[in-house]
Amino acid sequence: MSLEWQTGKVVSIIDETHNTRRFFIETPSSEPFVFKPGQFVTLDLPIHEKKNKRWRSYSIASAPDTTNMFELVVVLVEDGAGSGHLFRNVVVGDEMVFRGPAGVFTLPQDLEHDYFMICTGTGIAPFRSMIHHIYNYQIPCKNIYLIFGTRTQKDLLYHHELKSLTEKVPHLHYIPVLSREQWEGKSGYVHDVYKELCAGNTDAHFLLCGWKNMIDDARHHLEAMGYDKKQVHFELYG
Repeated sequence: MSLEWQTGKVVSIIDETHNTRRFFIETPSSEPFVFKPGQFVTLDLPIHEKKNKRWRSYSIASAPDTTNMFELVVVLVEDGAGSGHLFRNVVVGDEMVFRGPAGVFTLPQDLEHDYFMICTGTGIAPFRSMIHHIYNYQIPCKNIYLIFGTRTQKDLLYHHELKSLTEKVPHLHYIPVLSREQWEGKSGYVHDVYKELCAGNTDAHFLLCGWKNMIDDARHHLEAMGYDKKQVHFELYG
């Protein structure tokens, strides 16, 4: 982990959905920004006098490349000081103080198992990074199931992009699940989907990212199904 704070620059902001935005940040160095897919950065935002109350960590949503930029996707949280500041006050050209990359919730070096990437909301960010990295470097893998839970179609992040990647990445299965809307895809909750798909698959490994309640429930379900703790890896949001 890089413990040194750096000052980057916001070079682009895109509204991804009605309550999420993509922030593209250019690092001060002209060298490529080096990180592992799945890692995060911590922003130091001017929202409090105490340092530790100003810090907000976000998974990097882009894949490592040859540029000195990285992407964050942020959801506007009700009464959230950090996201509120980013949405109300930050514009293209602003400086952004950050440190990182950091974190060990990263793409496994050897994709020799079936992997279930289970996420909710902006928890999809590290998995987007991982999947693009697999595609960019044509990394051999077994089945990858990206199970993305959200409320309605208007909340789906990177939806068309991920659908397109299923045609480019062998053995990638993208399965969005809506909890509050019936549609042509899966409806309900992510738990029912992965429990059905991984039934009897002792080789399965699981990567979980999202809100604490989802991760707690998933860990409980997987333990009840007989999976070892070493087969389950997770990153908490909130």
